Amino acid sequence: MTFDYPADLRALQKDLFETRARLHDLLESLPYSVEPIEGWRRPEGYWLPSAHPYPDSPGWSERDLKEVTALRERERDLAEAIVTHPFWNELEPSVRPKARSHLKHAVDHADNEN
Repeated sequence: MTFDYPADLRALQKDLFETRARLHDLLESLPYSVEPIEGWRRPEGYWLPSAHPYPDSPGWSERDLKEVTALRERERDLAEAIVTHPFWNELEPSVRPKARSHLKHAVDHADNEN
């Protein structure tokens, strides 16, 4: 089954993918703790030993917090725009879940063709 997604809906989905990727990369680059925290090591005797000690975490800067917050808000807004897009009303209710799932792959596939 194929669907004729409007260009603006495809653009929203692509932007959502890119926003999520930027957020993931940013979170991976930040210290493990939002707040400053002393490093730690799991004490002896735990059933699962700590693979490595955690170093001190300086926490996130104000800039980091603002950037993460902005990306999360953008992610939420894009997801809302996709879910509430008028295109879904053109489809039978029983087909909508499959169409929403296919949108993700349609955007991936179209990007690979260009």
